[in-house]
Amino acid sequence: MSARRAALALAVFLAVVLALAAVAVRLAERWYHAPLQGVRAPLTFEVAPGVPLAGVARALGARGVLDYPRLWTLIARRDGLAQRIRAGEYAIAPGQTPAGLLEELVEGRVVLHPVTLVEGWTFAAARAAIEANLAIATTLKGVPDAEVMARLGAPNVAPEGQLFPDTYLVARGATDLEVLKLAHARLNDRLATAWLKRRPDLPLAGPYEALTLASIIEKETGAAEERPRIAAVFVNRLRRGMRLQTDPTVIYGMGASYEGSIHRRDLTTDTPYNTYTRDGLPPTPIALASGAALEAAVQPLDSTELYFVATGQGDGRHQFSRSLEEHNAAVARYLVHLRAGSSQGR
Repeated sequence: MSARRAALALAVFLAVVLALAAVAVRLAERWYHAPLQGVRAPLTFEVAPGVPLAGVARALGARGVLDYPRLWTLIARRDGLAQRIRAGEYAIAPGQTPAGLLEELVEGRVVLHPVTLVEGWTFAAARAAIEANLAIATTLKGVPDAEVMARLGAPNVAPEGQLFPDTYLVARGATDLEVLKLAHARLNDRLATAWLKRRPDLPLAGPYEALTLASIIEKETGAAEERPRIAAVFVNRLRRGMRLQTDPTVIYGMGASYEGSIHRRDLTTDTPYNTYTRDGLPPTPIALASGAALEAAVQPLDSTELYFVATGQGDGRHQFSRSLEEHNAAVARYLVHLRAGSSQGR
């Protein structure tokens, strides 16, 4: 073969190779941006810390998610992304593409799990709920509340009421301490904001007393719109030096001895939280207070009411009164509704 023919053959060969390579690149790019064929229903997978992209690709290939795991790895290396993936739990939905999946791993768009703390809960109930959440890593089991508060950066602060009730979204593997820190920081922010908006004539010494009052309002509220009105009753009583006489504080002071009902002897048995036997606010909050309760505590309704009692209608509402005479009449009506309900239930 002459040199001319050899050169022509080589040129043709190279042209074919380049054409095939161009086709291969186009096919690879088409696959890279097309929906994953192996994903028919939503699924989750976890990237463990330290696992390289090639290992992730092999695992996804074994599960039938990636039909070309090596190609996925090669493209990631070409684009300088192979070393940038983050550990965590990820979700893959039908319609996801290999390109989109790699982008999620690089940006760390992990699955977030809800952790809900409910208004009116105690600190102990909140800790139990966090510990029971399977997505949360337990590190505080058996750790005393005082030590927990120290780890939250609030040593010597009573734990009750020190978390803001809300739903927090966290990645799998987040620790219970991390969740508590989120809730405690949110409480501090919301309390500070509420205190800045307070009425200037409140009989409260500072934000902590506002939080304590808010926790009582939270426990007394059956109808959300009544919070500012209930707050007004307590504020009016504090102004006049009247005892708050609120059952939730008595119940809290009873601790484990409370069995679901409160009796006259409980109202006269003195504890630091018995607002029938002691003046002013109890020494600490008694529950987690919502943002609405915080706002009500510092911005109570402008009223002269001093009493309230349940209507007995089963809707959580109260009858409010300005005088003891009015209140006694409201209590009498409540007892009539209570007896009527008991007789109907027989």
